Amino acid sequence: MKLRDAACLALLIPLASIAALDAAQGRKLVDSHKCEACHEKKIDGPAGTVYLRSDRRVASWAKLKSQVALCNSELNIGLFPEDEEDIAAFLNATYYKLPEK
Repeated sequence: MKLRDAACLALLIPLASIAALDAAQGRKLVDSHKCEACHEKKIDGPAGTVYLRSDRRVASWAKLKSQVALCNSELNIGLFPEDEEDIAAFLNATYYKLPEK
């Protein structure tokens, strides 16, 4: 790989990771997979209750992504990693307000 090609690639990688976070797409995925309905049954409360409770498990961006991945895996939903990121972006923008680092 030539130096010029490496430099171009280095510039594109951060742009790809920024573009990967799509909260609007995450909202669509949450709706289509009925994620909040499942959480409402477990918590017995309105949408968002599980995310806003005082003893919530999520306290960092990494933990949020991990929890979304866990739901995907445990329930065999079949989301791609970029879908998980979009869902995490939606949940973060709507409920958590965590730094995305």
